Amino acid sequence: MTTIPAPEDARRSPTAVDAVAERHLYRLATLDPLFATEVGIAEHDHLLTDFSAAAQAGRRAAAADTLAALGVAPIADHVDAVTVATMRATLTREIALADAGESTGVCNVIASPLQAIRDIFDLMATDTEEQREVFVERVAGIPACLESVVDGLEHRRRFGPPLARRQVERVAEQAVGAARAIAANTSSIAADPAMSHSLRRALDAADDAFHRFADHLRSDVLHDAQVADGVGRDRYVLHLPVYLGADIDPDEAYHWAFDRLDAIVAEQRTIAADLVTSGEVAEALEHLDTLPQYQINDRHAFVAWMQETSDAAVAGLAGRHVEIPERLTRLECRLAPSATGIIYYTQPTADLSRPGRMWWSVPPGQTVFHTWREKTTVYHEGVPGHHLQLGSSIVDPDLNSWRKLASFTSGHGEGWALYAERLMAELGWLDDPGDRMGMLDGQRFRAARVVVDIGVHCGLPAPASLGGGVWDAEKAWVFLNNSVAMDAAVLRFELDRYLGWPGQAPSYALGQRVWEQARTDALAAHPDWTLKDFHTRALVLGGVTLDVLSAEMAR
Repeated sequence: MTTIPAPEDARRSPTAVDAVAERHLYRLATLDPLFATEVGIAEHDHLLTDFSAAAQAGRRAAAADTLAALGVAPIADHVDAVTVATMRATLTREIALADAGESTGVCNVIASPLQAIRDIFDLMATDTEEQREVFVERVAGIPACLESVVDGLEHRRRFGPPLARRQVERVAEQAVGAARAIAANTSSIAADPAMSHSLRRALDAADDAFHRFADHLRSDVLHDAQVADGVGRDRYVLHLPVYLGADIDPDEAYHWAFDRLDAIVAEQRTIAADLVTSGEVAEALEHLDTLPQYQINDRHAFVAWMQETSDAAVAGLAGRHVEIPERLTRLECRLAPSATGIIYYTQPTADLSRPGRMWWSVPPGQTVFHTWREKTTVYHEGVPGHHLQLGSSIVDPDLNSWRKLASFTSGHGEGWALYAERLMAELGWLDDPGDRMGMLDGQRFRAARVVVDIGVHCGLPAPASLGGGVWDAEKAWVFLNNSVAMDAAVLRFELDRYLGWPGQAPSYALGQRVWEQARTDALAAHPDWTLKDFHTRALVLGGVTLDVLSAEMAR
């Protein structure tokens, strides 16, 4: 079992609640080896997750067992109280989703077994002979793993709830190229004469299995899939709290998002008036794309720019407005082998042997990169965003392993990252009109997808500007194109993501709303606090749900 080294200045002795959390983490790592690799528990790196219906039932049982254990574990201190509140909220919502059949046979373009299998190899080192052997062994396990995925899909076909045709079709397309994405990580293994043959054999078998999986999706699963993209309100209100980490009224959030959009557009128009004669936001965005100071024409140069931007933020913020532990100053920016067009962050391992990393997944055909759009994204994924928040938990000696590695709720984590973007604007890091417009465009985008996600999945009436009627994918596409400046291929993927992952996309902007309110309330209650005081007290909680965050900051 991997043990997380305790720093010499560890201040707190483990408690009974910590023991429950530790057992749950390592049981989950055994049941889900892909998760184990993601969070840096190395014993399972040669294995793949079982995605069958029976295995999913086992993971549900593990969550129920942990809930029962939490009910009898004595709470020793306030750290325990936060752990119990967070685990109870998280596991209760996960069990409700599982009991509705939503956790078995998952099939969407970003967070389903296909992507989990494909993308895990991005995180696996191949520097030593042992690491290369583990890598090849895991590749060799892909055909059997995909059989378990089919088992889960067949269970869902029999018992529901139904999958959406769009998601099944897109995942089939992704499956065809999955082996190529994995092979992009194998140059050092292919150069090893002792292993190149076994690697080639494993990749060929995996490629054949991915193609057979795609055929199964198209010939069998697609037959029972529904045309409608929306899941309906009854299913949606199970999904949204899992990602948001709080229970809210979707209708209130939907109308709030329209107000948020109006406010952001007003800010954009102020900047646009100084950029183009017409003062129109759309024209200003097009104009920014033509300016050479915001253009990089090589993907490697773009990654170098990301690294420079991230390093400058770490150096400039540390000790001033946030506390950045010395051990977290290392953040790597890398190209991802996949080609979805997204930038994402992977947290460091517990011993920091694998640092926090920011990945750029370049979409096919993209040759020009516009920095005015992405500077705010670097702050979102790096410092003061995800790297600071998630990394701070990793190095906190008072938190148990589950709190360090597995306690992530999108509304809390992504909400903080969006808050971090606005914070950088407040602190003067986005004063350049292009960079500030990029931040606002990203904020507008996150607000727009609250509208789209809730509108489509809850079947709400669409605005008259879209022709009225009920929200659907076509209306959502028009609305997003009118609301954000983004490459069409990337935006198409984004829409497919929202349609197949109900409740996740709104968690960003809605989470930011909670963070902003928590800051307002805390600074009003404590006039002597600085921004740094608020940030320190909020981040020391580690990963919690938004309802726990609100309760703690109100204490």
